[in-house]
Amino acid sequence: MNLKEMFKKTTYVSIKDSRNVREMQSKPEVPKGLLKKCNVCKAAIIAEDVKNGYYICPKCHSYFRMHAYRRIEMIADDGSFEEWEQGLSSDNPLKYKGYEEKLKTLREKTNLDEAIIIGKASIHGSEAVIGVCDGRFMMASMGKVVGEKIARAVERATDLQFPVILFACSGGARMQEGIVSLMQMAKTSAALKRHSKAGQFYISVLTDPTTGGVTASFAMLGDIILAEPNALIGFAGPRVIEQTIGQKLPKGFQRSEFLLEHGFIDEIVEREKMKEVLSDILKLHEAGERVPCKGKRTEEAEIKNEIASAWDRVQISRMKDRPVGSDYLNILFTDFIELHGDRYFKDDKAIIGGVARFHGRPVTVIVQAKGKDTKENIERNFGMPSPEGYRKALRLMKQAEKFGRPVICLVDTPGAFCGLEAEERGQGEAIARNLFELSDLNVPILSIVIGEGGSGGALAMAVADEVWMLENSIYSILSPEGFASILWKDSKRAEEAAGVMKLTSKDLKELGIIEKIIPEPSHLTVYNLKEVVRKIECSIDDFLDHYEKMDVEALKNHRYERFRNM
Repeated sequence: MNLKEMFKKTTYVSIKDSRNVREMQSKPEVPKGLLKKCNVCKAAIIAEDVKNGYYICPKCHSYFRMHAYRRIEMIADDGSFEEWEQGLSSDNPLKYKGYEEKLKTLREKTNLDEAIIIGKASIHGSEAVIGVCDGRFMMASMGKVVGEKIARAVERATDLQFPVILFACSGGARMQEGIVSLMQMAKTSAALKRHSKAGQFYISVLTDPTTGGVTASFAMLGDIILAEPNALIGFAGPRVIEQTIGQKLPKGFQRSEFLLEHGFIDEIVEREKMKEVLSDILKLHEAGERVPCKGKRTEEAEIKNEIASAWDRVQISRMKDRPVGSDYLNILFTDFIELHGDRYFKDDKAIIGGVARFHGRPVTVIVQAKGKDTKENIERNFGMPSPEGYRKALRLMKQAEKFGRPVICLVDTPGAFCGLEAEERGQGEAIARNLFELSDLNVPILSIVIGEGGSGGALAMAVADEVWMLENSIYSILSPEGFASILWKDSKRAEEAAGVMKLTSKDLKELGIIEKIIPEPSHLTVYNLKEVVRKIECSIDDFLDHYEKMDVEALKNHRYERFRNM
């Protein structure tokens, strides 16, 4: 048989054996023969190339579904995986006709006891408990054994004080087990809650597909949630939704990219990069070795406040070439991993947040982000956060509290976004919730105003143990233009208003609103930003040393008294 005939035969058999041609056309299956026709790009590919290439089509980069053991080989260090709970298999709790026979057939065909593999492994030296669903076994639907294995894995991880990584791939709850299957949603969620209360870390990785009761339980409960590109992720399947609402769904609906945009996952990670990303995340949740500061501590004597009027400083704080939050982020911190979304509605790009190292120690960093040009300013809404931005910031701050990480906020906003949709989604409530929660957070908080500190939009990121300001930054109840418009009915008197408002760093230091002024050049740009960073990084080190040594109750009382006495 020549190569062409062999290709025709394998293609014909693949189509003939498929139970659902439409599904096969939308998602390729791992080839068993020599050749395979990718059902996305239609290219002929060699099966061995797929196996050696992370089960990805070498032509169009679409993903094939993977066996659980193959995935473990890809992410675990060689020889490090120790499988747990082998031999645990399902019975027939509802006495559903034909179910036991189906399970027996699948066990023989797949060499799996059930639809998930659990165990312990290391990833570039970082130990973790791992669970990987295998779609070959009843589409990795969650029956009582899947739920039991996940619960046991999480409980052992809690006892061992290990992080948990679960790779979801599932059609949801297992229909043949009915209400018993439904209860696994509660069981797995309860186990993860205990793991979380013990201060332990959980990464959820969503692969294609993750749907139904799995989505509505353990899959969406990660401290960090990652997803593979273009994975189908949702509660109700797209066909069910279309039949229910009588409408065609938009392209990309319920895919990973859709969930990232709507704030439900932290990042999309390509399969070939997954091991490195998991390793980086795990290491950021391990104690780091502190790196001594080699810079210079900020000295108040260096401040030259007389060089500009209040209005001059307003203008300087708004200069187009003034460094923005991302510039500080790149210089002050290392190993930064950005996390996305508020888990409710959206990922607000006016807030950048994530985990990083500062001089070797893990910290949570949250930045109000203006853009560097018009296009980026539009993307970041000119640094004006929506409710989703404040909720994302709060989510990351509460996560920092759980893992005992200090929080460093960089404040630079003309104010919270005041559009119609912001009001519809609760701008006031989102800001109020931040003030409420930050006042009692169990870890040190440092906020630095690097440009504009506009109204409650800035305060929502500045309920801190200390607030510092760059010399030419401003911090005020609202903009001078708004102040003049409200009190004098004339926004043109903004320059006069700036002098009245006491919004400069010098004014606010004298009022006891801030603790430190950071000297800066008369014209601060990205080209001389390192001069400023060198002046503050050792001061940040001192701040962290001081407040991390404080008892939790003493820390919270200090923060309370700071604002109580204003």
